[in-house]
Amino acid sequence: MKRKLYIFGALILVTLVGVGIAAAAFGDKGKVLGSSFSVGSADIKLLKDVSQGLGGDNLADEVQGPLFSNVAPNWQRDYLVKIYNNATTPVALTSYANYETANDPDDLRSIIFVEPFVWTDLDSDGTVDEGETGASLGKKTLIKWKTEGYSLGNVNGGSVYSLILRFSTGVVSDTKQGKTAIFDFEFNSLGL
Repeated sequence: MKRKLYIFGALILVTLVGVGIAAAAFGDKGKVLGSSFSVGSADIKLLKDVSQGLGGDNLADEVQGPLFSNVAPNWQRDYLVKIYNNATTPVALTSYANYETANDPDDLRSIIFVEPFVWTDLDSDGTVDEGETGASLGKKTLIKWKTEGYSLGNVNGGSVYSLILRFSTGVVSDTKQGKTAIFDFEFNSLGL
């Protein structure tokens, strides 16, 4: 009986090994090698000279801001900005004032307003001509520009977005005479 049990066990073992060999003989693999992924980026540049094109020497991450002097009651000046989406994908643009109270000890930020207008420079000459000023994005003090900012919309890859930043004042008290302040403002992009 033991002998029959050994023979039966041996037959089962031989069968299992044979099935395993047959399965191994018919197995196969496929591989995908060297998969590469490239993530897009949100990359905006400012035109140093808004009357010039997109040449590499005219694009910058930072440009010098305007110097406004003799600010008085009911004063108004425009500053022109062109922003280039240097990415291949669309971006959502926002803008915020960025300043430190130490650079504005006399609180000029509460009396100076900014009002961005969409600008379509039809002839690409860098000047605002009749019919090129678009919709206003709202008027805010520099304080509100810092805390609330502006949503400027979406800009396609390789496109330029142009703005007129209209700075102005209303009432300016005598206590502000001769005072100065320094403000930065920035444009931010978020890839879509």
